[in-house]
Amino acid sequence: MRNISSNLRYLRKSKGLTQQQFADIMEIKRSLVGAYEEDRAEPKYDLLKKIAEYYNLSIDNLVNEQINEKWKPTSKGASSNLRVLSVTVDSEDRENIELVPVKASAGYLNGYADPEYISELPKFQLPFLKQGSYRAFEIKGDSMLPLPSGTMIIGEYVEDWSDVKQGETYVFITRSEGVVYKRAGAKQKNKAIRLISDNANYAPYTVEVEDIMEIWKSKAYISTVFPDPVPDASMEGLSSMLAQMQKSITELKQGKN
Repeated sequence: MRNISSNLRYLRKSKGLTQQQFADIMEIKRSLVGAYEEDRAEPKYDLLKKIAEYYNLSIDNLVNEQINEKWKPTSKGASSNLRVLSVTVDSEDRENIELVPVKASAGYLNGYADPEYISELPKFQLPFLKQGSYRAFEIKGDSMLPLPSGTMIIGEYVEDWSDVKQGETYVFITRSEGVVYKRAGAKQKNKAIRLISDNANYAPYTVEVEDIMEIWKSKAYISTVFPDPVPDASMEGLSSMLAQMQKSITELKQGKN
């Protein structure tokens, strides 16, 4: 059935999953996922039921409707909050980390959901990150000091804005502000989030959830700028302090004599 094959491919990508990750979740072989998505085989009823439950859909949605970014549910319990997360994979079907440099930030606002645009971004792998969908964003400016301008923030894709946790840092992709790296403040009752800079010279501001296109939870960062030493925190600083104290004590003794 043509709808099933295209729907399975769309739904898998909507979660940012590789074929292997989806196979692991469904407890089937990866080769079967490829066969289903290429319309070379059809899933059995029990598997269709499991997939439908995983995506909060009805089996009728899965089999008889064409699910895409314009799709609206017609069955009770179906979710309309689906979007394809465009990703790239390496030769072993492992997801890459795509890098969005500062010069590409403006283009990303239009191309973030375009597989062709995403495929042209620089890519790399970090073996210590667990399974998930990650993207790297180069930040510009001093609003998030002590992280310097030019730092690359590596974020994990957040599917639902309600999962954002107050006090933690994220890369927010917004229509009004573009790509910003901020600390999440309190969530507002009118579906808005307070965004806070670590640099106190920048005032917090609020963005509506409808204005947010993507959210990426900060997991790591890469910088070519090394931090300056903390004043007097090194052994050299402590030694200097002790030497100064000894000198002062000696001078005091000499003054009494």
